[in-house]
Amino acid sequence: MIRSKESRRRAVAVLQMLGVAAAYYVSAQLGLLQEMVVHSSVVTPLWPPTGIALGALLYLGTWIWPGIALGALLTIIDISGSFTLYGAGIAAGNTLAPLCAFLTLRRIGFRVELDRLRDGVALVFLGALLGMLISATVGSGVLMLSDKLPPGRFWLVWSAWWVGDAMGVLVVTPFLLVLPRFRLPRPTDRWAEAGLLLVVAVTATVVATRGSLSMIYLVFPVIIWAALRFELPGSAPCALLVSVLAVVAGRDHLGPFEDHTVLEVMVNLAFLNGCVALTALLLAAIVTEHQNMRRDTELACEELAALVEQLAPLPPIPRPGTGPGLREDDL
Repeated sequence: MIRSKESRRRAVAVLQMLGVAAAYYVSAQLGLLQEMVVHSSVVTPLWPPTGIALGALLYLGTWIWPGIALGALLTIIDISGSFTLYGAGIAAGNTLAPLCAFLTLRRIGFRVELDRLRDGVALVFLGALLGMLISATVGSGVLMLSDKLPPGRFWLVWSAWWVGDAMGVLVVTPFLLVLPRFRLPRPTDRWAEAGLLLVVAVTATVVATRGSLSMIYLVFPVIIWAALRFELPGSAPCALLVSVLAVVAGRDHLGPFEDHTVLEVMVNLAFLNGCVALTALLLAAIVTEHQNMRRDTELACEELAALVEQLAPLPPIPRPGTGPGLREDDL
């Protein structure tokens, strides 16, 4: 019986690692659909595998890192066409970055519910902006050591690499964190408002990213609406939708990205996706924290009222032979 349980546990662990590797590889293929070439280096404005990797670590723990490493190595082999030590170095950097980000978040008491403002801030600055410095530095350094990147172009490729990895965490990881809480709404829930939000989000994003006028700011009222009314389960999918449509428009040089160089498109997408993710994540965290504080206050008031009712003095018990119409002198 003990061996059976241990074998079953190991089989489940192996399957989970393979599942994470497959998710990493598939998301990398989706990210490469929007690839851009910066001085012979393939970069993307949004690299989903980093979000997949950090989300897997937050849910499953550090032991899942071999699955991330396998997915990263398969992705590098697919891009380069062969296995090399330089490719293994890049895969190691892509594994180490989310792992260090996870360890940093765990050290400060990060909660995957993202129901506190401090959790949203930590995911932005520690998980995305700080943690992805590792993958960008290792990847660009390996390319320079392999003579595929001139030293004078190091910082240009480094910044593009860092932005793509950081945006993957900011956009994809919050979406993954809300998936376990997804439930089909009841008939009494806000079906109409949710459907209207979806239609408005798609329409506003298409107009903002593909229209001839520069109206990219149209997406922010939609993000604010989603965060205020539906909190993170509403704002995270909206942020993902906006970012994906914006990246597609930027790759095709449409709308506000027309007549711009690849570098200019990368910079514009970085600022847009970063602002969208920050707005969706931090505003939703603030709203959730406020709602939790209100519920805690209401619960405390109810408990206090019940305690006061229990401690209130009881009415005096009349002695035998007395009543409301009798006086002691009459007895």
